[in-house]
Amino acid sequence: MSVAQEVVRRADPVARARRRAALARWVRPALLLVFVVVFLIPVYVLVVTSFKPLSEADPSQAWNLPKVWTTEAWSVAWEKLQPGVVNSLLLAVPGSVISAVLGSMNGYVLSKWRFPGADLVFTLFLFGMFIPYQGVMIPLVQLMVNLGDALGVQLYGGIPGLTLAHVVYGIPICTLIFRNYYVTIPDELVEASRVDGAGMLRTFWSIILPVSGPAFAVVVIWQFTSMWNDFLFAVFLTAPSSWPTTVMLNNIAGAQTVPYSQQMAAAILASIPTMIVYVLLGRFFMRGLMAGALKG
Repeated sequence: MSVAQEVVRRADPVARARRRAALARWVRPALLLVFVVVFLIPVYVLVVTSFKPLSEADPSQAWNLPKVWTTEAWSVAWEKLQPGVVNSLLLAVPGSVISAVLGSMNGYVLSKWRFPGADLVFTLFLFGMFIPYQGVMIPLVQLMVNLGDALGVQLYGGIPGLTLAHVVYGIPICTLIFRNYYVTIPDELVEASRVDGAGMLRTFWSIILPVSGPAFAVVVIWQFTSMWNDFLFAVFLTAPSSWPTTVMLNNIAGAQTVPYSQQMAAAILASIPTMIVYVLLGRFFMRGLMAGALKG
């Protein structure tokens, strides 16, 4: 074999490797672009339809741009959704904060202040994650009525009762997230605070809370999204005056003609708060999940 042929033979694998690398550099962005387009197709239909008048808002014209652009559907949708948006904010904002605080305390005790039977208590907490909503709905309604009568307040039919139900139902997952996150914090920090004379609450306030930002972000996003998107609890536990956004959104429908443009506009309006929460706290979300997944 000549020297030239040997050089060509040796160069062929290198050239093939370069071609494969160049192809991979093009294939990966192309696949990502395809996934983005597929994901944005429903968003396109949603946005375009919301700006159509009722005469053009028809499934047969879903892909067409509006011949007449109008914001009438947005105005009507906001007018119908506004009470529900207020109720959802009154539900999701305090409910997610209360859930995060309670979950943080539970996770702190179960991870850093061990006591006899701590693992059993944690296991019982986790059982609450597997109880379906439908299985507790009737007993929950009876409990709300009886508890409200005993306390002299109206729990069933209002936002306070719905908030209480979501907070209690969210305690298991919130406890799990915080407990797994706090396991990653070195025990030496807690031991050092004990040596300095700090008690349970002082250690929690001065040592644990300052480093709990990512876990709080995960829990707040999780609970806010769950409460904002809830439909089943809202239908069973609230009266029409306290209906949140999801129930109001479900009720935007016509008798003879379905107002597709109003439904699309209302769907976009209903999703804006959760998108804002993800934009503001999203950078902490994966940090909190990954930190809690390292141990425990």
